[in-house]
Amino acid sequence: MNLFPLNCSELGLNKMIPFNIPPKVGTELAYIEQAIASDKLCGDGYFSKKCEKWFEDSFNTTKALLTPSCTASLELAAILIDIQPGDEVIMPSYTFVSTANAFVLRGAKIIFVDVRPDTMNMDETLIEAAITTNTKAIVPVHYAGVACEMDTILAIAEKHNLWVVEDAAQGVMSTYKGKALGTLGHIGCYSFHETKNYSSGGEGGAILINDPKLIERAEVIREKGTNRSQFLHGIVDKYTWQDIGSSFLPSELQAAYLYAQLEAADTINNFRLSIWEHYYNKLSLKLKAEQLPHIPDSLTHNAHMFYIKLSSNEERNKFISYMKTQDITTPFHYIPLHSSPAGKQFGDFSGSDTYTTRQSSRLVRLPLYYGMTTENQDKVIKACLDFFFES
Repeated sequence: MNLFPLNCSELGLNKMIPFNIPPKVGTELAYIEQAIASDKLCGDGYFSKKCEKWFEDSFNTTKALLTPSCTASLELAAILIDIQPGDEVIMPSYTFVSTANAFVLRGAKIIFVDVRPDTMNMDETLIEAAITTNTKAIVPVHYAGVACEMDTILAIAEKHNLWVVEDAAQGVMSTYKGKALGTLGHIGCYSFHETKNYSSGGEGGAILINDPKLIERAEVIREKGTNRSQFLHGIVDKYTWQDIGSSFLPSELQAAYLYAQLEAADTINNFRLSIWEHYYNKLSLKLKAEQLPHIPDSLTHNAHMFYIKLSSNEERNKFISYMKTQDITTPFHYIPLHSSPAGKQFGDFSGSDTYTTRQSSRLVRLPLYYGMTTENQDKVIKACLDFFFES
C-alpha cells in the first residue's frame, strides 16, 4: 500500500496553501478497477460489504449501511423514526443545512438551541427547556469531531422518550468515553464528502443503526421502500414495495474508494492529529485559550478541524484577507441556520442566542489535510502570529 499523500499543492504546482485537499492513499484506483471488473456497480457489492463490516467491527455498532451522502443518511433517519408534520426536532443552529433540512422535508419544525462557547456544540443544559409535547427527537452535532456531552443528552432523551440521531458527519474516529461517535444515539450519520477526513470519492456517507429494532425497516427504506435486501439474502422469493423509501445506495465505485481509505484510517488519523497538535502547541504559546479549540476530558477527537476565534467579525475579515496575501486559504464556517430565510420559516430559536451568532462570527479555520508538509504548517503558524503581533 502506498500511503504517501499525493497532491499537486504539496508538490509545488499550486502556490496557494488550500484549506483542504481530499485524502488519497494510493490504492483507490486499484480497488475501483477491481470493482469495475466485478460487473457489480450499483452498490451492496464486495466493497460495500467490506466497508460496512469495517464500521461494525471497528466501532462496535449493530448495523452499518453505506449511503450516497450524510444528507441521505439524515433523510433516511428522519423517515426511520417516523417524523410527521407538526413534530419538533431539537438541534443547534450552528450546523450545516442538511441537519435541519432532512427533518423539515418530513414536515418537522426545527427548534434551535444555543451552543457552548468552548466546543461550539449544542449546550446540553438548554435542551430540556426546549422540549414540548410535540418534540420527537434530539440531533446532537459533533462539531469539528469533538463530542457533545452525550451522557446528559441521552438521559434527557430517555426521560422524555425521544429519539437521538447523531450528526457525526465530522466525527469518524472520534470517541466519547471510549465509544465511537455515531454509536451512542439510536442512529448515527457519517459523511465521506471530500472535505472530511475520509472520502468515498467526493461524496458519500453511512448510517449506523444502533437500535436492533430499526434494522429491518432501515434496509427497506434504503432500498426504495422494498424488501430487496431480504430477497438478496434468500429470506423471501421475490421483493415488493413494503414502505416509503428512496434510493439510498451509493455506487460500488464510491465504496471501493472509501475502503482504500478505511484500510489507512489510523495512518490518516495520526497524520491529522500531528498537524492539529503542531498548530496548538505553537499557537497556544501566544494566543489565549479561549481563542483556540477546546477538547473536554474523557473524549478523543479526530483533528477534523483547527480553528481560531478572532475578537469580532471585522477582525476575522481582516485576518482572512491578510492570510490570503500570504497565499493561505482560511475560510469561515456556517452562518447560523436560525438567521437564514428557511431557518426563520421552518424553525424557532429556544431561549436566547447568547453565543451562536457571536461566536460563529469570530471563527475561522486553518488549512489541515492529510499530506500537508511541515513547511506549510509552519508557514500557516508564522502568518497567524504575524497577524496578531506584527500587523
